[in-house]
Amino acid sequence: MKRKSVYTLLVSASLLSASACKEDFIDRPSLSGTTTSNYYNNADEVRGATSTLYSGLPWRNYESRAQDAIGDVMAGNMFTYTDVEYLNFSISSASDRIGASWGAFYKIIGYANVMIKTFEEKKAAGGGAAYLDPAIAECHFIRGMLYFFIARTWGAAPIITDPGATALSGDFNIPRYLQKDVLRFALEELKMAEAGLPETDVPGRVTKYAAKGLMAKMYLYSKDYANAKAKAEEVINSGKYMLVSDYPGMFTKASMNNNAESLFSIQHQFAQDPWGTGNIKNPDRGAGALRTSEADAWEMYVPSIDMLKEYEFGDLRRKWSVMEQGWTNPSWKPQRANAPAYNAFMANGFKYDTLQPVNDGGSLSPTRANIVKYFAGPGKGYGGEPVLGQNSGNNVVLLRYADILLIYAEAVLAGNASTTDPKALEALNKVRSRAGLPAKAAITNADILHERRVEFAFEGDYWYDIQRQGYAKAKAIIEKQNRGTATYSTYLTNFSEDKLFLPIPAGEIVQDPALGKDPVPYYK
Repeated sequence: MKRKSVYTLLVSASLLSASACKEDFIDRPSLSGTTTSNYYNNADEVRGATSTLYSGLPWRNYESRAQDAIGDVMAGNMFTYTDVEYLNFSISSASDRIGASWGAFYKIIGYANVMIKTFEEKKAAGGGAAYLDPAIAECHFIRGMLYFFIARTWGAAPIITDPGATALSGDFNIPRYLQKDVLRFALEELKMAEAGLPETDVPGRVTKYAAKGLMAKMYLYSKDYANAKAKAEEVINSGKYMLVSDYPGMFTKASMNNNAESLFSIQHQFAQDPWGTGNIKNPDRGAGALRTSEADAWEMYVPSIDMLKEYEFGDLRRKWSVMEQGWTNPSWKPQRANAPAYNAFMANGFKYDTLQPVNDGGSLSPTRANIVKYFAGPGKGYGGEPVLGQNSGNNVVLLRYADILLIYAEAVLAGNASTTDPKALEALNKVRSRAGLPAKAAITNADILHERRVEFAFEGDYWYDIQRQGYAKAKAIIEKQNRGTATYSTYLTNFSEDKLFLPIPAGEIVQDPALGKDPVPYYK
């Protein structure tokens, strides 16, 4: 079936209005043509609609594989035999991951656009501002976050706020706008979110401090260190967030969804239907030795050799993030039909063993390691979290408090050679302390990059940390990495400046030739 362009999706969305039929936080609203005159008359109806923006359903095509390929394979954190073009930077505009993430981002933006317009119309017609204004602010937050993601991933890109007007005009020659303008637009969205969101809400909903935290990250990306520091400090001083002690549980236990460290997470339900309701990262990361009748595991993405070398001796995040020789989980006791040697090997708990034959419970990934993050285990019946094939109930965290602490430390450093600022040291050393590491007495940019890499490994973010260093430094980082396997080292020599950003999906340019032209200013 022919894939619809993002503009088709946006225009289709503009012809619909969002409504909700249940109160559950992450139920997907029905886009059924309900009018503002007979709906959105109370907070439950409005919040039911905005819950779509958090749901795994519209985020699915990004968080399932595109996030890994772009954020970690390109960054040199993951090895894969599947997304090799991201491993060696031979990415074409026809790549499935590019099209999937582009489509997901603009689809969610389309939802936000429709809701903003609908809620504003409802308010103008006498609807309650007390519940409509926070919902509008939620939409601005999501729109700001996604345009930030878009600007980091593609650089120059379209900005669409009123797909209905686009449809009526009949002009689909929508240009790419300068990256600095896309970033400015995203920041303006977050400022509106900050102004309109409440200071507190139920777990999982964004608040004023989530907006401040994302603004801090955006300011840091743009090297506006003063504002990055100020916004991060506001989040820190709020006292509303903390580092949780159970680091791996943030990613593997549904009971820890929306914990005290999470500022924004994609909300998942433990379900298979509709597809994307559950977290479907599980099989792509899990060791094949943990595949059972309940849980799929085919280790599509594994830790890179270079990533394994990054951990300091004694860093607890290594065993919290990576399975390798000697890693155990006594609670996991997977069993298989007609596999006596396997069952005997696993009878007293899971052992990651690279010497045992694979069919008998051994693990032999290309790098002799597998990923812990977002792998919920072999299934509830075998001592793990509940899993239904490829689906678990764990949220996907996109912004957490550890990021705010490291943003603050880097913003204080502000591009200088080093800093001994007490507050910056306190922020960074809180992250290190949880990992069981000694405190730093001074901080350099290399310290920050190292800490960010190991803290957020396999969370889809490190590529952007490399990218924001600028071409010369990014090239040096990439070409120093071993991107091979345990038996064959591979180093790249083809990294060029045009690879800092991904190409626009080919299908989009076919339907909108303006995307193939030079970007233009959005702000006059």
